[in-house]
Amino acid sequence: MIVVRRNMVIACPLDEVVAYLEDFGRTEQWDPGTVRCVRVDEGPVRPGSTWRNTSHFRGRTSDLLYRLETRDPARLVFVGKNSTVTATDDMRFEARSPAVTELTYVGSLRFHGLAKLATPFLRAEFERLGDGVTERLPAAVAQYCR
Repeated sequence: MIVVRRNMVIACPLDEVVAYLEDFGRTEQWDPGTVRCVRVDEGPVRPGSTWRNTSHFRGRTSDLLYRLETRDPARLVFVGKNSTVTATDDMRFEARSPAVTELTYVGSLRFHGLAKLATPFLRAEFERLGDGVTERLPAAVAQYCR
């Protein structure tokens, strides 16, 4: 399994950060690997809501079906699956002040079948993607909060 952990400080109140990030369709704005992310179901975002995420990685495009597994006031967990990989985005939030939120983002990938063999060779590229999230996500959320 590959695990990427990043801490970010976001100039936005905690509840607004969570409100922005609970709509996984917004990953297009902050995840450098996401090409497209579209909500599959309807209604308010809640545990069980699903999105089809198309990502581009190492010259290939893949689709994962993501589901919001946990939606707490200070935590969001999304799990995406296809036949090759299970991806988990675990986001924990802590208010540093009324207008500043610290986000601990943990992304993990568990490859299935023969794809498991590639795990050691992909770690560095996923770390690079984690760096891209760290660069883009705080600005995307802060723009939403304005």
